[in-house]
Amino acid sequence: MGIKITVIHGPNLNMLGKREPDKYGTTSLDAINQMLASAAQEKGVELETFQSNIEGEIVGRIQVAVRSTTDVCDGMIINPAAYTHTSIAIRDALLLLDCPIIEVHISNIFKREPFRHRSMTADIATGQISGLGAYGYILALDALVRMIEK
Repeated sequence: MGIKITVIHGPNLNMLGKREPDKYGTTSLDAINQMLASAAQEKGVELETFQSNIEGEIVGRIQVAVRSTTDVCDGMIINPAAYTHTSIAIRDALLLLDCPIIEVHISNIFKREPFRHRSMTADIATGQISGLGAYGYILALDALVRMIEK
């Protein structure tokens, strides 16, 4: 069985390309997912992407990665978006995972409003990539594959 990576995109990321391009760039979420799919295919990695604006749906998708032997992931990339700063529920769900987790943010959350400087999930993530735009997702995929292959 090959490596399986799950990518979870949080609220409003479905509006990338239209939403505050000065902060998030002009790359759409579909384009990010296509870039990830191409990079995953090159590495021989199975990739699943999921986006929701609803906290409970994100928690549910994380739980699927835990409880189902057919859906178990070997690593997770998550951009909790606004839930980064507020969601204990997403944090608790991530604690159920027994795999590396990379938290990704398109913008540099530390150069933004003070309330965005706190991440509810950073201390349980294996790593965090912030401020590198859409390319941060590719770096996260590369890092996860390297960690899993070790």
